[in-house]
Amino acid sequence: MFIYDFGYSWWIVNGHLIPLAFFGALAAITVWRRSPRWLAVLFTLIGLWALASFVTLQTLSFPANLPSEQFLASGTGRVLDVGAGSGRLAIGVLRARPQARVTALDIYSGYFGVEDNTPKRLMVNARAAGVADRLDWKVGDMRKMPFPDGEYDAVVSSYAMDHVGQEEAVVAVREAARVIKPRGEFLLMLVNVDAWVRFVSLLPHHGLDHHPKANADRWRTLLRQAGFKVLEEGTRPGTLYFVSRKSPS
Repeated sequence: MFIYDFGYSWWIVNGHLIPLAFFGALAAITVWRRSPRWLAVLFTLIGLWALASFVTLQTLSFPANLPSEQFLASGTGRVLDVGAGSGRLAIGVLRARPQARVTALDIYSGYFGVEDNTPKRLMVNARAAGVADRLDWKVGDMRKMPFPDGEYDAVVSSYAMDHVGQEEAVVAVREAARVIKPRGEFLLMLVNVDAWVRFVSLLPHHGLDHHPKANADRWRTLLRQAGFKVLEEGTRPGTLYFVSRKSPS
């Protein structure tokens, strides 16, 4: 995990270390001073919650795993990562599909949980993963992608299209359809406020709990209206995903 630096804010990835240290110390003090047992139990339980949340969130320090084996099952093709950021999903695609090439598209401005979000950080992570020779990048907006029609065999997007607002998400999905070849594939991953997110977000202002619950019906409709057929729909901790295919014409 220490070879990558995806740039997520310290508070998001490591913030639970604060209550872990604080309540762990309180639990030790209550045992040492022979305070009421219920206090020690309470402080220990809070400390265990903080520890479990901290360990869980360390997944953000690793490249993302593809949620479906069905996506790009051929293992080859040109893939566009929309809202690629520091490269977690782009690197995950390149590691899982060793014959594929990826172009990372991002505006590389503003704050979306990643500090110092730059192409340099992206490429440093790609070199650490040994996939930099199959990755390039482009500065651009998902709502007006700087590519011709049918340029890519597949498009991926993780936790990006649900940041631009409902109306602009419609445009972004249509742009994804435009740059994909007929019968090309689209892997869309969205933040889903499930029990996992609620568990780690008990820490105030953690950063994940502000998302609305993902509306699967709405996203399914957007994909269909843009010319996609949904092949697979599912959930992973904190994630709602769709694998879809563009119509042949």
